[in-house]
Amino acid sequence: MRNVALDLGVREISYCEVANGKVIRRLTVTKLSTLEEFLGPEAAPAKVAIEACREAWHVHDVLSAWGNQVLLVDTTRARRIGVGEHGRKTDRVDAEKLAFAVERGGIPAAHLLSPHRRKLRLELSVRRALVETRAQYVTTVRGLVRAHGQQIRRCATSSFVKVVRETALKEEVRELSEPLLRVIELVDGQISEVEERIERLAKQEPVVELLATTSGVGAIVASAYVSVIDEAGRFRNAHQVAAYLGLVPGETSTGGKQRLGGITKQGNSYVRWLLVQAAWSILRKRGTDDGLAEWGRRIAERRGKRIGAVAVARRLSGILWAMWRDGTEYDPHFAARATAGGFMAASRKLKASAERLEQSATQS
Repeated sequence: MRNVALDLGVREISYCEVANGKVIRRLTVTKLSTLEEFLGPEAAPAKVAIEACREAWHVHDVLSAWGNQVLLVDTTRARRIGVGEHGRKTDRVDAEKLAFAVERGGIPAAHLLSPHRRKLRLELSVRRALVETRAQYVTTVRGLVRAHGQQIRRCATSSFVKVVRETALKEEVRELSEPLLRVIELVDGQISEVEERIERLAKQEPVVELLATTSGVGAIVASAYVSVIDEAGRFRNAHQVAAYLGLVPGETSTGGKQRLGGITKQGNSYVRWLLVQAAWSILRKRGTDDGLAEWGRRIAERRGKRIGAVAVARRLSGILWAMWRDGTEYDPHFAARATAGGFMAASRKLKASAERLEQSATQS
């Protein structure tokens, strides 16, 4: 097969084809359809490398339909094949480096999401944009009110407009904030519609409903987690999942000394943020017999609330992975031991014990 690479730019696509260690064709085009002459069904099939990016899924599907073998390159590991080497990074150079890497072999592959999970992730990205927009407008309204010596009491974002309109504000403040409140109302309605669509998609995913039974995790968190992890089987253990989501400490150990820093923050930032928010929710719960919450509070007492929340988020990512892998529901009694196998082993023992008790009761 031919060895080809594409660098997908915002306005242009750089094409590079190599053979026997030499560049044999270069092209710069403005749209993918222009390359049908070289990569289409009538052309000889090629191995085509593209870096993972926003349009990569679409380009992958088109090139595959044309009969090519598409290699999706993990951008976090692209430097190992020479991309960005010696401070030289242009679309033309990147395409050349990728093409030579295709010929040599050893492309650091990125995971390709299944079509249904892609749709779920795109809906979640729409919701995220709407939620962030609403938060910005809420902050602006609160700032306008404070600038006039007044305050809006703390409340849930979903009831913010109602609270503002019930507050005795100066007429000038009310006139300033009213256009923003109307926009917030509109965004609230759009968020509800998107969440309904996400819920419908989630109902087609039994694993989302399973993960949503976890303490602090609802349909949104479970859907986001599933849309990023995609397949539990592609990870060997819970630590790999936490590292993939950027929830493990960075490390610069040398000379026999171990130096750990803050979390790496690699991977999908939105899922990481959602897991941390879920962790805060778990830590705030009182009067519940939840091993994960108790474990997290002990860490928070020793090392501070923020570190405690991140630790719970890291453990939570492992719990969700283990539940998914084994198809087991969340058990709060054993959540604190949710390592790669501890949580599931404890749950299986509990189930086996319950089954034995049930059999004894039936026989008697």
